[in-house]
Amino acid sequence: MRGSELPSKGMDPQTERPKKMNTEHLIADRQEGIGICGWILVSLSCLLVLITFPISIWACVKVVREYERAVVFRLGRILSKKAKGPGMILVLPCTDTFTKVDLRTVACKIPPQEILTRDAVTAQVDGVVHYRIHSAVTAVANVTDVHSATLLLAQTALRNVLGTQSLAQLLAGRQEIAHSIQATLDSATEQWGVKVACVEIKDIRIPMAMQRAMAAEAEAAREKKAKVVAAEGEMNASKALQRASMVLSESPAALPLRYLQTLTAVAAQNNSTIVFPLPMNMFGSLGQKRTGG
Repeated sequence: MRGSELPSKGMDPQTERPKKMNTEHLIADRQEGIGICGWILVSLSCLLVLITFPISIWACVKVVREYERAVVFRLGRILSKKAKGPGMILVLPCTDTFTKVDLRTVACKIPPQEILTRDAVTAQVDGVVHYRIHSAVTAVANVTDVHSATLLLAQTALRNVLGTQSLAQLLAGRQEIAHSIQATLDSATEQWGVKVACVEIKDIRIPMAMQRAMAAEAEAAREKKAKVVAAEGEMNASKALQRASMVLSESPAALPLRYLQTLTAVAAQNNSTIVFPLPMNMFGSLGQKRTGG
């Protein structure tokens, strides 16, 4: 009966087991605490603060800014699972230490990385990663230097992701590549309490020989396109001339009108030139006379 009740409740033993282990671990940490000697030292520290109250208050009260959080350690242990601040916090002078963590967004420049693309082309790529710390306790407790670790991880992710792309994909799909790098960084830095806001690829530098080859290829493609367009224009013009000749052949008076229109166009361009249009039948009669003589 118990085995049949488990599916009805929708509980998965594999997912419930880590939650129970984490809960037991936290309870064990709280029960262990700082021990009897620790409480004695804390009591002595409080007594010292009370004895020297007018002076010791300046050493006990600390101010945390709006964009900062303070992680307090008491005898080497984190005082609470949540960082303190902003505002004033109380720190015992002999037993407590604290570390301030800046929660503002950090813009970190990725140095130029020389990579080899999938089609065996070397390139230098640099970028910028924007991230912020959303959990001060995790950032202090889980990693030595969160900023240096994030920068090194960003360099590695940039090289790994760009190494799987070709040069054409690298030049055309910057946004997709940046989103892929951001997803990789975000999943890796989650355990450090870091949230990656965005990743941008700034510049892509390729060798001069490759630049000249790409320029020659683009120029050849443009020349090919221009020749195709010119050929299509000539074909359309020839079709239009064919249709015009058919129209002119149907109307004998249309040809002299076309002569006059041409004369008007030439006179507007160069007034010193005079063109006398002659009927085509005149040249035909002249040819017949010559053959007859």
